[in-house]
Amino acid sequence: MADSRIAFNCGSIAGGHDARTETDISGSHHMAKVDSRAREPPVLFHKVNNESSIIALAVSEARLFAGTQSGEILVWSLDTYERLRSIKAHHRSVLSLYVSNAQGLLFSSAGDAIVNVWCTHSLDRLYSIYSTYDVGDLFCVAYSASLKTVYLGAQNTSIQWYNLEDKDNRPTLDLTRHPIIRNHAFFDSKGPGGTPTPRLAPTSEPCFGDGQYLEIDKEDIVQYAHNGYTYCMLLAGGSEGHALEDEILISGGGDGTIKIWSLKKASGAISHLKTLESGDDSVLALVLDDTLLYSGRLNGDVNVWDLETDQLVRRIEAHTADVLTLCVCHGSLFSGSADGVVKQFTSRYECMHEWQAHDHLVLASIMTVHRGKRIFVTGGNDDCIAIWDVGDNRNEAQTLTAMDNGEEIIRHELLNSLSQLVALRTVSSKPEYAQDCRRGASWLKNLLKEFGADTEMFSTAGNSNPVVFARFKVSSTRPKPAKTILFYGHYDVVPAEDKQQLWVSDPFMMHGMNGYLYGRGVSDNKGPVLAAIYAVAELVTEKRLNSDVVFLIEGEEECGSRGFEETVRRNKDKIGVIDWILLANSYWLDDDIPCLTYGLRGVVHATVEVTSHRTNLHSGVDGSLRINEAMKDLISILASLSDSNGMIQIPRFYDSVLPLTREEDRSYTAISKALVSRDPDRGDARHLAEQLKGRWREPSMTIHRITSSGPTGSSVIPHTATATLSVRLVPRQTTSTIQAALKETLQAAFAKLCTTNELIISIDHTAEPWLGVKTNKIFQVLEEAVVDVWGPVGHQRRGSVPAAKPKSNTTAKTTPGTSASLTNGSDHHSQATADSPTSPASPNEPQSPIKQSWKPLFIREGGSIPAIRFLEQEFEAPAAHLPCGQASDKAHLDNERLRLSNLYKSKEIFKRVFCDLPLR
Repeated sequence: MADSRIAFNCGSIAGGHDARTETDISGSHHMAKVDSRAREPPVLFHKVNNESSIIALAVSEARLFAGTQSGEILVWSLDTYERLRSIKAHHRSVLSLYVSNAQGLLFSSAGDAIVNVWCTHSLDRLYSIYSTYDVGDLFCVAYSASLKTVYLGAQNTSIQWYNLEDKDNRPTLDLTRHPIIRNHAFFDSKGPGGTPTPRLAPTSEPCFGDGQYLEIDKEDIVQYAHNGYTYCMLLAGGSEGHALEDEILISGGGDGTIKIWSLKKASGAISHLKTLESGDDSVLALVLDDTLLYSGRLNGDVNVWDLETDQLVRRIEAHTADVLTLCVCHGSLFSGSADGVVKQFTSRYECMHEWQAHDHLVLASIMTVHRGKRIFVTGGNDDCIAIWDVGDNRNEAQTLTAMDNGEEIIRHELLNSLSQLVALRTVSSKPEYAQDCRRGASWLKNLLKEFGADTEMFSTAGNSNPVVFARFKVSSTRPKPAKTILFYGHYDVVPAEDKQQLWVSDPFMMHGMNGYLYGRGVSDNKGPVLAAIYAVAELVTEKRLNSDVVFLIEGEEECGSRGFEETVRRNKDKIGVIDWILLANSYWLDDDIPCLTYGLRGVVHATVEVTSHRTNLHSGVDGSLRINEAMKDLISILASLSDSNGMIQIPRFYDSVLPLTREEDRSYTAISKALVSRDPDRGDARHLAEQLKGRWREPSMTIHRITSSGPTGSSVIPHTATATLSVRLVPRQTTSTIQAALKETLQAAFAKLCTTNELIISIDHTAEPWLGVKTNKIFQVLEEAVVDVWGPVGHQRRGSVPAAKPKSNTTAKTTPGTSASLTNGSDHHSQATADSPTSPASPNEPQSPIKQSWKPLFIREGGSIPAIRFLEQEFEAPAAHLPCGQASDKAHLDNERLRLSNLYKSKEIFKRVFCDLPLR
């Protein structure tokens, strides 16, 4: 049998668009009119993972749809590749998807013998179409927007159709004939003894969700359309200017034939016109480029037919495995095969590129143009979707330049710039990366200059990395306000050697996955810095920059901002008068709620060393009460710094700590309730509030590590023992007072030991605490911008498909409050999304007619940024802090990441602040 080698899911290759949409993407002329050889090789720029095979793909104007082996339809944003929705669409595998952009409809066919029709915006199920025959799997579906008719190709070799304009004129349905309820000729047949196999009792709702049930009339069927499964179909012609004047249906089958069907304009009924034959190998994929029809076949060949002459003009020996999917786009043919390989062919059908797109089968592919960028999407049975950049950069740049404004150019280049900056290993703590740090500073200076800024590189003392200075001058046509905003950031990063292979990819090669960008520095702080730069660049392009904007981007922040203060003071005249200071170097409190930071703790980092005049000794040979061991002395004096409850025992340490006000206490209660309301597993709100107070407004001390001389793990009495520690300070405490008191306390404890050893205390670096004024104008503008840009956060709408009921946890956690416990993990779907109308459906929450806008949380943080308080004091200007990333960004850790939504939204927030703040 011709179909014997075909897996059940090979029908995924039936198209994903209207025929007109395919024509728009692939061009209105033959492939030979475009020189494809000038294009760059396709680049994988994003990947999304799933838990089952991706069998079908389709796109609308802003969304990517995927049909899975588990019967789901998954929906992603084409802007951010963030998953917006998961719909349990069918009882069995979704084998084909088809989008009608003209009418906003999504069609899905599946192994449950049902075609469902969905609204592409609301994702409500509108119709459920079924046949009274046992058709088996529905491998493909297509829709004629002009005739309002749905066509489906079936495992039982038939082609069937339904005219949606006629749906209200049909007789009342008898749902006992629905495929889920009716008896199956084989599976429900009587066995030995005349008893059929028991089955579940039928329900009143045979399918998932709502929508109108539509039954295909027995007259609207062509039985035995092929002498094998009907694997694929597409619609062609009928549009103005097309070489094929009348719309036709083209189908490919397991018998190796391609059949052309005419369509009756009144009813949409099909009638056989002709058959194209070229062997017995099954036709698994079809795609059309004007009048050239390409067919992917079981044996790995791709046949090229001219529909004007009905001639087979070329047979391409494309693959050694079955060709399961085809796409054409602007002079290139793309074919995907059962061995996971994708090939790109030129207009002369020469193999231009070949790459391993998936580990196993390439089951589906789709081509689209989004925001001027041409992308190629593939799905496979390795449970992932790969998004490839197949555009001609030169042509795309011309397309973007021709747009009405520069916004698309900025958006298009932001990711490219971030990828280039991440690739520069600007690790400030390692001398071997000094040249990379210099290159990073030069790269930023050149970028800022290209956008029209006056730039300069400020040198720093010693071997410290330079500070990048840039000034964008007011560009709006309004009277120039005498205002300047200073944006502070840093281009240096912490090390990411990845010796244990814990990263999902090379940490210095930015990798897109599941709506996130992975790479060292994407969140801390290269992504936010570039978002701010591109925000100003957009305003300059639009001539709406209402003030001067100064950038100070340093390269030593991860090492305590070495040399930064002296450099700023030395160049203060060039920097000029500053009215506001803005930075973005932290994260939300969780993964859901945008935040504004108005307070940071300060820090004193110190190294404490005890050393002996003796060399390393053997503990068995020389160990004695008469030996003053360096390690014992060190542990003894460290123990004197705190009591058994963790209270710091430095004299007068807590004297200047501000008391908790009633208003402040209420704010902690409100924050903790907001967090717990979204995730009850975070524990008791009162306990969480106490944890936050301890992290944000109370000082603390941490001993980070203790090292010693001599071999590790040996029986050695070390002659030197060293500890590194930090003391976190809160507002009103000063670094000068605390470091002096720390030294005095350690020296006093050491003196009591009457030891012959020597104590050395060094202060490595410090940062003053910072407490902003929440009522300041800059915070007001930031708050308004966050609300406007992020929109309703936490709003949920009822979907057409019930979601799984969440598991309840009656046992509250007793120790929440760390950053790890407040994040929801990498698979969490944030309630702050780029596409709020498609937030996850809640089965028990009715749709609210009014969307509630959530204000950002005003938070403090336990971390420290050396520059912020210094800049406030030096320029006598108020500072504000916009966290760009989520709590799960893993800054400084393996697999640091930044969500695309957060990158784009942060740019929009910066843009509004730079535009609106000077006008207040």
